[in-house]
Amino acid sequence: MQVSLQALKAFESAARRGSFKLAAEELSLTPTAISHHISNLESRLNVTLFHRLGRRISLTGTGIKLAKATSDGFRIIDSALEEVMEAGSAVRVTTTSSFAAMVLIPSQHEFEQANPGISMEISTGESVDNQSYVIPIRFGDVSVAADSDVIISESFNVFGAYGKVSPFGANEPVTIFTTQWKNKSLPDPPLAAWLELNGLDGSNIMFKKFDQELFGIQQAMAGNGLVFCSTTLTKRLLKFNLLQQFETRPVKSDFCYYIPNKNSFETRSAVRFLNWIEDLLNQGGEVET
Repeated sequence: MQVSLQALKAFESAARRGSFKLAAEELSLTPTAISHHISNLESRLNVTLFHRLGRRISLTGTGIKLAKATSDGFRIIDSALEEVMEAGSAVRVTTTSSFAAMVLIPSQHEFEQANPGISMEISTGESVDNQSYVIPIRFGDVSVAADSDVIISESFNVFGAYGKVSPFGANEPVTIFTTQWKNKSLPDPPLAAWLELNGLDGSNIMFKKFDQELFGIQQAMAGNGLVFCSTTLTKRLLKFNLLQQFETRPVKSDFCYYIPNKNSFETRSAVRFLNWIEDLLNQGGEVET
């Protein structure tokens, strides 16, 4: 059965306020309009919702039941509307610590400047967040991600502190920091493929491992060695001369950054963020093999 939403709103307000006059003030209507809506509702339902004693009203037993249902229903709707409105003015993102530290946090101000009225809230974690308004940016094997969810396919290379002389070809020991993923289901970084691509046998290289790329990058920036890591994480550091790459060639990998169910995020803030992050990550073109 279809009933007027405005009639239900008039009934809910009158039941809650105990007065047609107060309901009229709340809804910016006349008491006559409120009475008309409720009479139509009673006629439609074939019930009496209020006892009318002059200007005084009181709920009938049926009215009490409907009043509770409408009050609960409108409260749920109001809560959902507030959540949707809040989601439209903020974008919430969860991702890995390395991606947050190397990409999102340094670029947060740029996003908010380009999108007035939308703030970015960032949290970190390795598991996918199932909250409907939280965008999870994940790092993983491309085989587990739908093509439509991938925001960038990953390549790897070696980087060192800006101004550092290339150690390759000098026949001196070289320290390279790499990553042993916390997520044991992920394949190892493509170190062997990188060595082969660059004609290196690795005999003079000492490899040290962290469980996050972020730590190896910090060691390289401090001049304590080189880092073999994602090219996505180093773009901004290269731009601002905090890291440099040498004559080595980057190697493509089976890794990617992706957003599970990317097309399900439809709020204004989410759409703007998704367009922005894809543009940001894909600046610089394709990696040669």
